[in-house]
Amino acid sequence: MLPWNDRTGRLSWLKLAAFAGVIAPGLWLAVQAAGGLLGSKPVTEAIHQTGDWTVRLLLLSLAVTPARHIFNWPRLILVRRMVGVAALAYAVLHLGLYVVDQAYDLSKVASEIVLRFYLTIGFAALVGLAVLGATSTDAMIRRLGAARWNRLHRIVYGLAVLAILHFFLQSKIDVTEPTLMAGLFLWLMGFRLMRRLNLAATPLQLAGLAVAASAATALLETAWYALRTGVMASRVFMANFSIDIGLRPAAWVLIAGLVVSALALVRRAARAPERRRTRPVPAAAGSAAE
Repeated sequence: MLPWNDRTGRLSWLKLAAFAGVIAPGLWLAVQAAGGLLGSKPVTEAIHQTGDWTVRLLLLSLAVTPARHIFNWPRLILVRRMVGVAALAYAVLHLGLYVVDQAYDLSKVASEIVLRFYLTIGFAALVGLAVLGATSTDAMIRRLGAARWNRLHRIVYGLAVLAILHFFLQSKIDVTEPTLMAGLFLWLMGFRLMRRLNLAATPLQLAGLAVAASAATALLETAWYALRTGVMASRVFMANFSIDIGLRPAAWVLIAGLVVSALALVRRAARAPERRRTRPVPAAAGSAAE
């Protein structure tokens, strides 16, 4: 079955758009490589880009569930598997390019993975993604059973933590993007906590979640720089309230969360007339219905 077709074999525009979206970074990387646009260390740059897209797509796969619930878009589930498998594909390419960078010396690659902690956790995340990819087929779901399959695939949350930590550690000094990814992950997990606590995802509560995730992102960035670089924690934290050096990750997390809240509000307002039209009319007093 072609990846852009639905289960009946017909073209799904949603799946086609998702497929185009997940292969676009790889195609752009190929264009850059062919045009000599990857800088003085093209393999290193390609390693970084594929790693970045692995984390982005992994978080995007985790965003499917919140989007389905907030926007009442059940068909979005059709693309979750594709996005997750794409994250695995970029992770495999990420490792493959690292092997190229090490001149195909597999013994050196293995020793580096064992001896360097950030490579160890990155490889562990890749193995976990491979397990999820191998069990993502309909046949494996039937073989494992829905309950066991769901328990197994919950490890994706831990794998996301490992991937983001790997991102932090390999970024060394500038952890702007890893911090942003961590903040978005906090929002995604906060939404799941709301669901577990049976809290309705109203626009107001989503706005509160955006504020909480933004504050947690600022604290995380502050703690990272303070512990890893020795920079005064107060200076890092106060940088989140200044735009002189551009918006910090906490601000982008807040903006993204508030945009989701605003879209949820628009959707609720748009559905209000529909709910009024479909609301049952009570029988009049003294009518034949009594």
